[in-house]
Amino acid sequence: MPLGAGTWLDSFEIVAPLGAGGMGEVYRARDTVLKRDVAIKVLPDYWSRDPERLHRFELEAQAAAALTHPNIVSIHHVGRYNGSPYIVTELLHGETLRDRLRHGPLPLHEAMDIGMDIAGGLAAAHDAGIIHRDLKPENIFVNQRRARQNS
Repeated sequence: MPLGAGTWLDSFEIVAPLGAGGMGEVYRARDTVLKRDVAIKVLPDYWSRDPERLHRFELEAQAAAALTHPNIVSIHHVGRYNGSPYIVTELLHGETLRDRLRHGPLPLHEAMDIGMDIAGGLAAAHDAGIIHRDLKPENIFVNQRRARQNS
């Protein structure tokens, strides 16, 4: 169920697609209430009928929402669109660690900085009793300030 620009999910207006992965399609959107850009991950309709995928999606939202840490993406809202659940998160600027690695090996200082950020985010999640079950370069977002785990 690709969403086009101008589609509304509650008070969020879709601006453009950002990508797709194993757990859904991600869009850039505008939060018309708080006047900010956000990211929205929508579980595809056909997966919304799969109880296991639906459960994993809901757990992902609950786990991320329970954490407040600079290296973990912030959840702003959860809702449903035509029966499919979606999660609204902060919009991150940068690239995934997978994309960054396509440019070649990381310099040692950069690898250490990213590794420390990942470890800090994981430690916060573990302290809250949450285990990230899909840690991979595609789920690590690197920006100028830090790496964020984006489930």
